[in-house]
Amino acid sequence: MRLRRLLGAPELAWLVERIRRRLEREEPLTGSVSLADPDDAGRGAVERLLGRAPRRGRSLSVRLEAVDHVLRRSGISPDGLAAAVRALTGPVVPVRAERDEKARAWAEAYAPLDALVTRRPDLAKWADRMRGEGLVRRLAPEPRLAAALLADTASALDGLPVEPAMSLPAFAARALGNAHALDDGTALATLVLSALRRLSGRPPGSGAQWRRETWASAGLVRDELSSTVLALNVRGTPALDLHADAGEPVVLTLRQLTRHPSSPRTRPTTVRICENPAVVAAAADAHGTGCAPLICLQGQPSAAALALLGTLHAHGSTLLYHGDFDWGGLRIASTLLRHVAWRPWRYTATEYRTAVGRTTPLAPLTGRPVDSPWDPGLRPALVELGVRVEEESVLDDLLTDLLGGPSTRNGRAGAQ
Repeated sequence: MRLRRLLGAPELAWLVERIRRRLEREEPLTGSVSLADPDDAGRGAVERLLGRAPRRGRSLSVRLEAVDHVLRRSGISPDGLAAAVRALTGPVVPVRAERDEKARAWAEAYAPLDALVTRRPDLAKWADRMRGEGLVRRLAPEPRLAAALLADTASALDGLPVEPAMSLPAFAARALGNAHALDDGTALATLVLSALRRLSGRPPGSGAQWRRETWASAGLVRDELSSTVLALNVRGTPALDLHADAGEPVVLTLRQLTRHPSSPRTRPTTVRICENPAVVAAAADAHGTGCAPLICLQGQPSAAALALLGTLHAHGSTLLYHGDFDWGGLRIASTLLRHVAWRPWRYTATEYRTAVGRTTPLAPLTGRPVDSPWDPGLRPALVELGVRVEEESVLDDLLTDLLGGPSTRNGRAGAQ
């Protein structure tokens, strides 16, 4: 091929590349292009192309109009230089057109996310962050891959939260057709967890425990045995009744709660909820069988805790909650409130101020402030006083309230 012999020689590759870049940028093929420190072979190729006498110098300069003239006059490329470069290197896509096409492809890739937000406005802020932070593009660098990932993400989130709780693999199989679709480390699990964190109001985190708690906030557990709840003198299942008769705390698994649902005939009229196991231990020591029904979250509500509390609430039990007076405690309380209704148990701004006034020393409050929807005055009180009050600091008050024994509909007496 005459064109390849004339313009396609390896010594002229730099010239062809410069011309192609101009075409991609939609710049005119006029003026000169230069090559610094050319070798003799490069100089000879240009001289043969243009039919000019040898020249010396530290650089090699070529006028593009001259190359275009040679190609047209010789008949090797009647349509000129641009056509010759396309013939040698293939179609040229202008940078602007390529950029516009890529932008269109990415906009289409996010369509499943846009549709999800239409159905779930509560995920709008999360979706905006996904666009702004670039997480999706890091997980799926190509629009085609991102579209598939976001479609699966939307399918998963459409089914969350679940109630009653179920295993993560079972949910993945049902929602996505693959029991391992939400396994640790997958791009899909990363995106779904980020959305669940936003929905639950949990702080950013990592590690197996953080993932378990975040999945649990949506009613998903790795298995029925890994999710547990601590209770004292709560009746309604064989395990609960056995330990209540002895006045001893009991740890129940999600499996026990789902296989043996709480009986409405023996459910307590009032159940108190605490955040820390130390309260349960102290209550069992102090009151034994005479302690009012008590459930401990031990941090963020587990699927087992939500299952037990949800059943009790559905059967008419009144739930009263107390937790640490700090930002972590308020987050736990807010998460629980999104799943089940409760009333504060000595967990208001008034009680916080009283505790601060009579407790020393107290650790400074740290972390990011959060709201307290059950008592809007609690957040500003924490900001003002700037110290944290743990449940153990007000344990005597809590134990006083817990004295009285289990209270149930079937006539057992006890304090409310």
